[in-house]
Parts: sequence; structure tokens; C-alpha cells
Amino acid sequence: MMNQSPQLVNNEPVLAIAGLVHRVWQPKTAGPHPVVVMLHGHLGNEDVMWIFAHTLPESCIIVAPRAVVPVSEKSFTWLPRSENEWPALVQFDEAATAMTSFIHALPTWYQVDLNQVYLMGFSQGAAVAFAVALQNPGLVRGIASLVGFVPKQVDEAINRAALRDMPVFMAAGTRDDRVPLAIAQESAAAVQALGGFLEYREYETGHKLDAAGMRKLKSWWQERLNRD
Repeated sequence: MMNQSPQLVNNEPVLAIAGLVHRVWQPKTAGPHPVVVMLHGHLGNEDVMWIFAHTLPESCIIVAPRAVVPVSEKSFTWLPRSENEWPALVQFDEAATAMTSFIHALPTWYQVDLNQVYLMGFSQGAAVAFAVALQNPGLVRGIASLVGFVPKQVDEAINRAALRDMPVFMAAGTRDDRVPLAIAQESAAAVQALGGFLEYREYETGHKLDAAGMRKLKSWWQERLNRD
């Protein structure tokens, strides 16, 4: 995987439609291809998620967008938040709307199959992934949540089983001081209430994915993308 560096895309013609600076990696074979959109966490950028790219098959396009709110020159967030604040779904409206427009714009430049859209989010990026899926029935085929959380106040989405049968992988760290284990466990219960087909794993680590988590993530993606 990654026999070539992901390309930075920040030119005005693309941004005028896509709206978000991003990096992209494309297979050399003809498409259309499944696409995995990697969503960084609070204070990250379009460069930080590529450590997870080697868990993905070479058959997919990989895209990593930059979040919507600048914090510093190289740090961005999807939603400004305070420590230990767990935002409601409605607070992610701006981020989810930007991501939805971005996803729909992808086939303009890349050989993306919009029937095979997957999201992989780290920490706050996972919350954005869930917000996009909850607000766009049928758009997302699966979600990998890496030490992340589900937004609060999703009762309406639970009532309509908004993630019905959607494959969801959740990795939690038992020593995570940013997304505590109790929040991860509540989020797993929320995914099940939303109807998701959940695979939930806890690892003896902090706010990161350890080697065992990486291996499991890779096998989960192989099952999803090689099956389709």
C-alpha cells in the first residue's frame, strides 16, 4: 500500500466545489473504486491520518480532508469544544454538511463509486463520521471509529434505526484520558440502539490504536472492501 505519496489538493477550482483542502491516494487501476474518507481529530489536519492507510486494501481511493475550523496554521477542528464536553448531534451540523458536500463532489475529480462510501474517524473525527451517516441515510456503507465517540442526543435517529445493519468497528482504549472508556462504552450502546452491526474492541492503551488494534482494523477493512 502507499507506493506513492498522497497528493495535496488545495487549488481554487477544486476547493470551489469540494470546499475542503484534502490529500488523496488513488489506485492505478481503472475505477470506479470504493472510497474511504479519513477524518482527523481535534487539532489535526489532512496529514495525520495516513498512519491508518496501510490497513486498507489497494482497491480503494483514500481521501483525508482538513477540518472546517482553523485553530492555528497546522491545526484544525470540526467543532471547537471544551475538555470533557460531549457535543449533541445538532452541534455537528456544519461539519456534517461540509463533509456531505465534499463526498458528493468527489466523483468530479476521482473515480469514486458513491455506492461504496466508507468513513474512518479518529476521536472527534469519528463523531463527525457518525453525524454524516445519521443525517444522510444510505450514503455511508460503513464506519470505523478509532478511540472516538457518538454525538449525544440521537433519540430521533434511534427511533428510525438510522444505522440499520451498517457495519461499524469501534476501538476503545482502556487507559484513554481524552475519550474515557465509559464514554466509549456509551457510544457502543448508542450504535447498537441505532441498529448498527457493531464490532467493539477494547485495548490496553491510551488515546491511540495499538498494534493489536491495527491488526483488527486491517482485517475488518478486508472483510468490508474485499466482500464488495
